[in-house]
Amino acid sequence: MSSQRQQPIPASPTRVAAAAVAEFSEGQGVTWTGTWATALQPIDASNRPPAPGLSHNTLRQVVYVSIGGTRLRAHFSNAYGESPLEVIGAELAHTISNDTVDPATTRGLRFCGLSSVTIPAGAVVSSDPFEFSLAPQSQVTVTIAFGDTPSQLSGHPGSRTTSYVALGDATGARSFASPLRVEHWYFLAGIDVLGSGVGGAVVTLGDSITDGRGSTTDGNDRWPDNLARRLRANLATSSVAVLNQGIGGNAVLTGGLGPTASVRFLRDVLEPSGVRWAIVLHGVNDIGNARSLAVADELIDAYRRFVAAGRARRVRIYGAPILPFAGSQYDTPEHEAARQKVNAWIRAPHNFDAVIDLDAAVRDPAAPAALLPAYDSGDHLHLSPAGYARMADAIDLTLFAAGDQRAAR
Repeated sequence: MSSQRQQPIPASPTRVAAAAVAEFSEGQGVTWTGTWATALQPIDASNRPPAPGLSHNTLRQVVYVSIGGTRLRAHFSNAYGESPLEVIGAELAHTISNDTVDPATTRGLRFCGLSSVTIPAGAVVSSDPFEFSLAPQSQVTVTIAFGDTPSQLSGHPGSRTTSYVALGDATGARSFASPLRVEHWYFLAGIDVLGSGVGGAVVTLGDSITDGRGSTTDGNDRWPDNLARRLRANLATSSVAVLNQGIGGNAVLTGGLGPTASVRFLRDVLEPSGVRWAIVLHGVNDIGNARSLAVADELIDAYRRFVAAGRARRVRIYGAPILPFAGSQYDTPEHEAARQKVNAWIRAPHNFDAVIDLDAAVRDPAAPAALLPAYDSGDHLHLSPAGYARMADAIDLTLFAAGDQRAAR
């Protein structure tokens, strides 16, 4: 294995936490749990905001949360910026539709008591905790007014959700006048809820299949969204959150889009608030771009590191066999052999803390190397909304039973 692929699980970006957060300790019986998160990456030229950009303008972003609560905090990241990010104002409100919010619910965010904050290059900042009535499986809008922004933006291109840009400082507006639209998120990293009755969070780590390519824009029908709704509807798991940490085009080992899963595992899987479980469905891009069967052993080594790191943090790591791709751009006999070798290791007892066989759920029984046509988005690699619903339906919810305290932290 090349040294380039033997990447450690490194430290995450510098976290600058608001001082007010410290008043709540685990010893008081309350903990923070993420209700929404996204995996950030450097934004390339093709995914930048529309002109004139974000500097000295206002961005409104809509997110779909998994669990509810009455006390929140939000996280903002300048992880990849080469210069400071100036936030001159930030708000959170219930979403009515598109860029329109309910002004009666608007809460101005504070950072160590101030309404503005400068986020250093490479840093993450958390807001002070604030009161807000957040319903589970609801949409909220985060509005950010910017001063200067770095030339290298931090964000998430595959939002499958429309964001809105207004010129100047438009905080406090019910809706924007003639906003610019873009289907990406920028700088917003996550939202947490505080409570003693929350069941913890499950992270979904993956590539474009987890990120939701083939799902409905603004429809929130990715497989992690569907899983969140199933967990909510089931009494024993109704307080379990889902944090989608998929990145389209991402790889586990090297190359791909965004930081590899090996690089971002600590930040995106182990460090989110309240994480107790993770589902790893990742590796198809490594296999699809590989030139030899050695990629299978390299992926298996990476999975071993993920499981060991999770166990050290008391986070249960569940493995999902790589989905079929016959007929896609990745379809070669060598790539299929690598997939089968990797999947045999994933399914073997005790390698992961449990196996969630999403491959078996969506493959064509008559041609197991291919997706069932009803679940195929058309490119024979990504799934349709029906396929993403089937993936969520196939997951055993007892794996996330609230009574299992082994991974609580």
